Amino acid sequence: MIESQHIEYKQVWKDEYLKWICGFANAQGGTLFLGLDDNGDVCGLKNAKRLLEEIPNKILLTMGLMAAVDLRKQDDKEYVSVKVDAVDQPISFKGKYYYRSGATLQEMNGLALQNFLLRKLGRSWDAFVCEHATLEEIDRLAVDFFLKNAITAGRMQGDTLYDSTETVLRNLDLMTEDGALRNAAVLLFGKDPQRRFISSRFRIGRFGTRDSDLMFQDEVGGNLIQMADRVIWVLRSKYLRTPIHYEGLHRVEALEIPEDAMRELVYNAIVHRDYLGTDIQMKVYNDKIWLWNEGELPEGYNTEVLLGSHLSKPRNKLIASVFYKAGFIENWGRGIDKVKMAFKKENIALPTFECAFGGTLVTIPRSVEVENIVDLSGLQLTERQRKILEMISENKTVPIKRLAESLMVSIPTIKREVSLLQKEGIISRSNNNQYGYWILFDANDTPNDTPNDTPNDTPNDAAE
Repeated sequence: MIESQHIEYKQVWKDEYLKWICGFANAQGGTLFLGLDDNGDVCGLKNAKRLLEEIPNKILLTMGLMAAVDLRKQDDKEYVSVKVDAVDQPISFKGKYYYRSGATLQEMNGLALQNFLLRKLGRSWDAFVCEHATLEEIDRLAVDFFLKNAITAGRMQGDTLYDSTETVLRNLDLMTEDGALRNAAVLLFGKDPQRRFISSRFRIGRFGTRDSDLMFQDEVGGNLIQMADRVIWVLRSKYLRTPIHYEGLHRVEALEIPEDAMRELVYNAIVHRDYLGTDIQMKVYNDKIWLWNEGELPEGYNTEVLLGSHLSKPRNKLIASVFYKAGFIENWGRGIDKVKMAFKKENIALPTFECAFGGTLVTIPRSVEVENIVDLSGLQLTERQRKILEMISENKTVPIKRLAESLMVSIPTIKREVSLLQKEGIISRSNNNQYGYWILFDANDTPNDTPNDTPNDTPNDAAE
């Protein structure tokens, strides 16, 4: 047998190997073999019988553990096995905590230690009291938003809409018996959660073909219960294409990515992230979307388990409970399966999931036509002009009014910027009316190549 998360070989005994016993107990249990070399071959022990008495006593005195210490023989060579089971409570050795991960022993510190202690004690960080937080920090509109969704989902009674804020929080276990607010209460319903939890934001950035080509970015803050709505609105207005089609006489502008699936991915990132770490991050590239949240998967879980049938083990139990009651998520570990079904229904490439950078990374392919991508690397542009070109490159029929709304500036301002871009030969307009469309030119193209009907004219009102 080779060394693994459950097996360690040592040729002799040293008291420092009590760390390995501690690591096994804190992880999944394991056996320390004494008198074996690194390949698992028996080399024997001269003091095997004495160790049978010393080792159990040292383990008991230093860590309070009972271990199975046995004498073994092979070819007249004696060796000893020290087997320890996994323990529900956190175990320390000389005030330090060790953990067996793979074939290595790791000393836990900082955030890793805090998360380990919470997990072993069966508690989640969001259940801790938020010191000095009061009901004044809770936004009743956010509470009402939750209640309306929960009632619609059939997971709360209709009359709860008239309950006081305190009653609602107590019923959701977001307030202690003595009236203290838990971290989850402030995050879910706070007027300004980022004042206390600065990294509880959702960051979105638009990139070109590489990470150094950041075009524009947004930070979505506020309470968690409405964060997914705000994220989807920002994606719809600035980052993703919304191809237009008609269902009968009804105009539909659906996201290029199935919206239900995108919401599910955003919900998962919010519920399962580590709020002691950094922000949720979404990078939108020409050919893919990259969504990452900090936080390791539950113990015993990996991406293979995640993609198969599995139980839901939320990191933030109270936040997950509220999202479930609101009808946003299920509590059966079906989230990824729902995402995959939504993508298959639209016959588009499935996203991939992996453990990366201390968290979970989802990569969503984008189907972007090459001719819609503009190389901006060789152009000297303002940030606003870059945003305009990016939006036009993704929707060649986007009207002036939509550009102004998305960039939160006036229509005259957009017209002025568009006119400058036209004069530089960067963009053109084919037919300045409701049937017209934008033409974009690469940085290597010249203005003389521009088949523009009216190259120096600002688009008229028909293009709005």
